[in-house]
Amino acid sequence: MFTTVLVANRGEIAVRVIRTLRRLGIRSVAVFSDADAQARHVREADTAVRIGPAAASASYLRPELLIDAALRTGAQAVHPGYGFLAENAGFAAACAEAGLVFIGPSAEAISLMGDKIRAKETVRAAGVPVVPGSSGSGLTDDQLASAAREIGMPVLLKPSAGGGGKGMRLVREEELLGDEIAAARREARSSFGDDTLLVERWVDRPRHIEIQVLADGHGNVIHLGERECSLQRRHQKIIEEAPSVLLDERTRAAMGEAAVQAARSCGYSGAGTVEFIVPGSDPSSYYFMEMNTRLQVEHPVTELITGVDLVEWQLRVAAGEQLPYQQRDITLTGHAIEARLCAEDPSRGFLPSGGTVLALREPQGDGVRTDSGLSEGTEVGSLYDPMLSKVIAYGPDRATALRKLRAALADTVTLGVPTNAGFLRRLLAHPAVVAGELDTGLVEREADSLVPDGVPDAVYAAAAAVRLDALRPVPEGWTDPFSVPSGWRIGREPAPLAFPLRIAGLEPVAHPAPAAATVTADRVTVELDGITHTFHRAGSWLGRDGDSWNVLDHDAVEAALSGRTHGGADTLAAPMPGTVTVVKVAVGDQVDAGQSLLVVEAMKMEHVISAPHAGTVTELDVTPGSTVAMDQVLAVVTPAAEAGSAAPEETS
Repeated sequence: MFTTVLVANRGEIAVRVIRTLRRLGIRSVAVFSDADAQARHVREADTAVRIGPAAASASYLRPELLIDAALRTGAQAVHPGYGFLAENAGFAAACAEAGLVFIGPSAEAISLMGDKIRAKETVRAAGVPVVPGSSGSGLTDDQLASAAREIGMPVLLKPSAGGGGKGMRLVREEELLGDEIAAARREARSSFGDDTLLVERWVDRPRHIEIQVLADGHGNVIHLGERECSLQRRHQKIIEEAPSVLLDERTRAAMGEAAVQAARSCGYSGAGTVEFIVPGSDPSSYYFMEMNTRLQVEHPVTELITGVDLVEWQLRVAAGEQLPYQQRDITLTGHAIEARLCAEDPSRGFLPSGGTVLALREPQGDGVRTDSGLSEGTEVGSLYDPMLSKVIAYGPDRATALRKLRAALADTVTLGVPTNAGFLRRLLAHPAVVAGELDTGLVEREADSLVPDGVPDAVYAAAAAVRLDALRPVPEGWTDPFSVPSGWRIGREPAPLAFPLRIAGLEPVAHPAPAAATVTADRVTVELDGITHTFHRAGSWLGRDGDSWNVLDHDAVEAALSGRTHGGADTLAAPMPGTVTVVKVAVGDQVDAGQSLLVVEAMKMEHVISAPHAGTVTELDVTPGSTVAMDQVLAVVTPAAEAGSAAPEETS
């Protein structure tokens, strides 16, 4: 076994790998960019090495810097985690050339299965059914569009490299193929450095089921059952569970054997995942989609129902050990469900969020596990993936696991950074989810019903209680009577106390302080209509049941004096903090309503900024590469009528 292992990653997966290294008595080496100098994974490792500036392209995606850090710290092996260079064949090969063990499959296996086009051809030859789609690599835009028309709409565009749903585009209308292919190429190039695409038939209301495989270097390959990953948004998994309620024992065994054959077809070793798309109406008809040649984000649910530490066996296999298991030794006990906590704001259309973690509470124990890279004071920016942590629940049956996970999400606190915890809690209570009637489109169909309509009155009441508490006189010494919040006024009854409050993106509210309230540094309790409401608190942030609100004071005069230069429907503002990657117009250009003008990218997600109406671009404040803050003005489009009326009149 190794004595020192470098973890070539960050965040929750780095912390997760370090935990197993510590249990096995192996010295851990963390790496960090300038943005992560104070990160949790850096503090928890035995030693840490700075590898570069904040941008991933200058740090975590630089193989030579990672290898140099490993050699300088005496590491014998490198664990890539997932994301970044985890499925980069060049990195695996470079590790081997430097005398380091890459904890994963061979560079050849990564290259083969990392190319979705070659992967499909390889597993098809091994007898594994595949999704109908385009054939051949390096297709042009016209060839992709032609293949899509031949397959028949709707189709799914997919990057040949990488995974995680990035760059995937569902296209239902032929006339949109050109724009969607261009967008998919941009995202693929940005995420994986490779814009090669393929096109596949879209299966309506499919289920996404994957099989965990484990292989050693001695020819042994087994599977550890399946994971249901059908609850997705924008092709990104958000809830995963094991086992799937869809499969019977016969189908489970057949899919498991297909996954084993897929792994054998590329000479696989280590932990990997074979992903299938399954028609919900006919589970026996399943199709290979791709193989992920790394540890999966959702691996904890498999660990909990099998009792196998997958990171440990990644290490042992990489060190040359033989698997002690045969297929008959693997049993699935109980049920486990995982929720991915992401820095995104459901109330703003799930746009990426950011900020400083001011208060943190992460549930652990009694069938609940949280894998996290967070700590209080963590700065969440727009440079990296939005996933912050994972909350996993285990029980003897699915109903128990669901109940525990909902309770754990309600008890999760990340004040200072908006997350999807409350949304996930409500999703897990949806009747279709409770019944196990899942498909990959369910979340998109039901998303609006799972986002609260407005802000609960109790939130403003709690914020008003905090403001009132701050105005109360100190117990000792003289008190200025004019500073006492009594509502006193000359010759009249005391005025009711109301505090002007605002939440970003919403109209200001004047809310009275509740009659009954208790305020402490980290908690607020208010009573409204006989019901007691309790909130976690950190500064101006309030949180309850996984949801959070940043309630600020509103000063109408100050807002008017310090408002933005432009406002109203003509102004295009950044919907999230990020980087402008594409600018399609210039000042003076005539644009149509809905025309794509700019693209802003944050946390590996693109957001297209479109013209709100037909008119003229009268202001453009950014260029490609510009870093922008949330709500920063990007451009102004003056309506056609106004632009025309502003022109000087002709004189004779």
